[in-house]
Amino acid sequence: MPEKLRILIADDEPLARQRIEDLLPSSVELAGTAATGDEAIEKIAELKPDLVFLDVQMPGKSGLQVVEAIGEAMPATIFVTAFDQFALKAFDVAAVDYLVKPFDDERFAQALQRARKSIELREVEKMTRRLLGFLQEEPKQKFLDRIAVESRGQVRLVPVSRIDYITASGPYAELHVADKTYAVRERMQTLEEQLDPEVFFRVHRSAIVRLDRIDALLHRPGGDYAVRLKDGTELDVSRARRDELQQRLGIKG
Repeated sequence: MPEKLRILIADDEPLARQRIEDLLPSSVELAGTAATGDEAIEKIAELKPDLVFLDVQMPGKSGLQVVEAIGEAMPATIFVTAFDQFALKAFDVAAVDYLVKPFDDERFAQALQRARKSIELREVEKMTRRLLGFLQEEPKQKFLDRIAVESRGQVRLVPVSRIDYITASGPYAELHVADKTYAVRERMQTLEEQLDPEVFFRVHRSAIVRLDRIDALLHRPGGDYAVRLKDGTELDVSRARRDELQQRLGIKG
């Protein structure tokens, strides 16, 4: 094993990349960073790092597609994800470790130590083969059943089945669960792709709604529409989504 582990950080969020970089000890070397899946593939081939911190959700190619593209030459991998469902299962099967955002310093140090041990014991190639096998066997379409959120200094898992609706709030999305609101640092587009479309519908660029929570479709003056939820919340419906929403609700135009 080299004196210093050479590390690549692949994440589309600059703050997330910086967070990992800040936590790296002086005993390792930052070989480079990547902001997309395609860039991660190029950098892994070019820099040949010993360890990759790999975000599961990235534009273009996902972290999983990066692993499939590199194949058996994939270095030791620590998955980084805002969602726990895949990471937990992949770790059980073959990943060196996983970090669910937001993670604390101690959890990061633990993951790095586990990766170092795997590299020292030359277990990476065997684990990569198992991971590739897992990716080939798993159905490609997977929907979330839990989302990790930070609340009062603790990471908790919010069951998707309890979410009433989701709204955009700057760089965050807010999960609305009964009378509670939880912030997650994730794009609405990514959340929409990870949620079962039979259950959730994006009524507006800034809102995703659980369909069975909708009580009424409202026609406002000026031709605008909104939905009223069973708890009384009203959310705008974009004109581009109105027709499809009416179909999903069984309302004839």
